[in-house]
Amino acid sequence: MSSLGGGQPGEGGLPPAAPEVEPADQAQVGTDEWVARVDERRAAQKGLSGVVVRGWERLPAPARLIVLLGPFAIFPFITNEGNLYRYGLLTLIYALLAMGLNVVVGFAGLLDLGYVAFFGFGAYLYGIMASGHSGHHLQAEIAIPIVVVSTALVGLLLGLTSWRLLGDYLAIVTLFFLQAFVIFVNNANGGLNDFSYPFVGKVDLTGGANGLDRIDPFNLFGYHITTTKGYYFFTLISITLLMTMLYFVNGSRTGRAWRALREDPLAAEVMSMPVNRLKLLAFMFGAAVAGFSGTIYGAVQSGAFPGDYDVGLLITIYAIVILGGLGSIGGVVIGALVVNGAPELLRSSSNARFLFYGVLLLALFLAMRPWYKPLLVLLGTVAFGFAVHGIASAVWSRGTAGHISGGGPLGRGLEHWVLLPSHTSSIAGWAYFALIVAALVLTLLRDWWRALALIPTLYLAAFVWENKLVEQVSGATRLIMLGTLLVVIMNVRPAGIFGTSRVEIV
Repeated sequence: MSSLGGGQPGEGGLPPAAPEVEPADQAQVGTDEWVARVDERRAAQKGLSGVVVRGWERLPAPARLIVLLGPFAIFPFITNEGNLYRYGLLTLIYALLAMGLNVVVGFAGLLDLGYVAFFGFGAYLYGIMASGHSGHHLQAEIAIPIVVVSTALVGLLLGLTSWRLLGDYLAIVTLFFLQAFVIFVNNANGGLNDFSYPFVGKVDLTGGANGLDRIDPFNLFGYHITTTKGYYFFTLISITLLMTMLYFVNGSRTGRAWRALREDPLAAEVMSMPVNRLKLLAFMFGAAVAGFSGTIYGAVQSGAFPGDYDVGLLITIYAIVILGGLGSIGGVVIGALVVNGAPELLRSSSNARFLFYGVLLLALFLAMRPWYKPLLVLLGTVAFGFAVHGIASAVWSRGTAGHISGGGPLGRGLEHWVLLPSHTSSIAGWAYFALIVAALVLTLLRDWWRALALIPTLYLAAFVWENKLVEQVSGATRLIMLGTLLVVIMNVRPAGIFGTSRVEIV
């Protein structure tokens, strides 16, 4: 008899022992944990979030594109030039740049840490062909295709030198390529050193550390793009076309082969897929998109400067791709909106206050189940705050003597809820330390004990924010808030906003 049928009878004619039942929260042998918890995930999607997810999944691809990019098309008509550049154009450029990286990392699974070098290469090459610095003024419809093809060829060369490498080894080689590019553009000015090019001798090619200035605006078939709104719509149209192309590529044989390469290169090679050719194609495609993005950025900035293409930008683009979801086409747009928009909003203390309390509420209602538990915690925090403020008003008048400047209706309401001492330097510092300890304690508690501990912890977070962090909103607080926002989103959606959970059979 098979062991799956319950076993043989025991001695003395006793019936076989009952099979041991595994706990419901543990995956059975041969079943992946992600598959075993499918009922739990379905139950979690019965609320408002479930309605949104199911509605999104039922939308056809053109409708999803309109939902994602429609607000971007409206944005220039409801904002000023400065906000259009900071919140709009830079977000679109980051999204366009992240789409190219998503092909390399998200589709093909290649850890490319030299990607930003292609972005800088595109900006510098366009500036060499069309700028007052070089003295050449090639029109954009000719210069842009040259940049795209040239950058793709550079990506091919990088891929050829590292096509047998994977993982950390590939990352090291490509990171070296990025550093080599930065060193080159810092020193290829021909006038301050002995660098000499073949056949042409000493030429100020990149402007050195001062950068390559006076890059021409786009001149497309006689139409000059000279305004932020013009570059905004040009970039938006480019993103729309690229997203449409990637949608069809993703469903093609090449897209499926890239995903197979990402999951298991050895298995893909055994299945007779041209692994090396797929790697080179991914490198070339990503490099071409980065080079094209560089031409737009160079024209918008009217220059190309070495400090713009460093590891900091690389981390930003990787954050966008990971936040949006590896392999997700639309996710990079939302990722760029969060990563670029949140720090810009945090430049203003009033905007930062709304974002801070909004993130707290979002984390509270998304992380706690069932629905009434976060509601009870919220009501308990409000009541706790009014009680503390009332007691402090009676016994410690200095604790409520402070005021919130420029806070609007929210700030005026908070003055009657959160403690605002007249001198907060030492008190706020100790409260900051206590908040960190309280957050660590929360990780050790479970169920209703955690819910009860959340009430004073949330109030302590509000106290620290109003008395310490809001004063540094343009500096360290922006990084803290952005990091907190990313942690909250990635805890709610570990695979990214539009990412798909990967299934690994054990």
